[in-house]
Amino acid sequence: MENIYLSRPSINLKDEYLDFYQEWIDSGEDIVPWVVSRDPSDFEQMIRWLEDHENGVNLQEGWVPDSTFWLVADDHRIVGAVNIRHKLTKFLMDRGGHIGYGIRPSERRKGYATQLLKLALVEAKQLGINQALVVCDKGNIASERTIIRNGGTSDVDFLEEDGNVIKRYWIRL
Repeated sequence: MENIYLSRPSINLKDEYLDFYQEWIDSGEDIVPWVVSRDPSDFEQMIRWLEDHENGVNLQEGWVPDSTFWLVADDHRIVGAVNIRHKLTKFLMDRGGHIGYGIRPSERRKGYATQLLKLALVEAKQLGINQALVVCDKGNIASERTIIRNGGTSDVDFLEEDGNVIKRYWIRL
């Protein structure tokens, strides 16, 4: 696997991010993590919004500060994104966890998710998180394997109102 690294969202990666975003849109899949679904047409404003979220500024009621990073390959191609919630609300404890991550559709099954979560756990530790909760839907075997490969220990599942089962894992940092 090529060298990859986490980057804070940056105006310098605008073209690469727009390509990443458009691939998600074109795929028709649910966009993960949720922050990638934010419309980047005013790119500078989107970057400010992400910075505000990291600093706990202008958050919606009930939301917590969160940090977003892009997984970047040597050629500056953005292959994934991760969002780290700095603390947990009841909702995040049940369904969202500390870390949400996703790999662009064309780059899956190459080991990027495992590396992305590994790098995100380092960032979470720097935020003062000693145990990270990471979740996935019961049927998402690839995510479940990624979490376990990064030290995930199974906790009690959460059953959503629609019957969807969310697998919950703790990772000691």
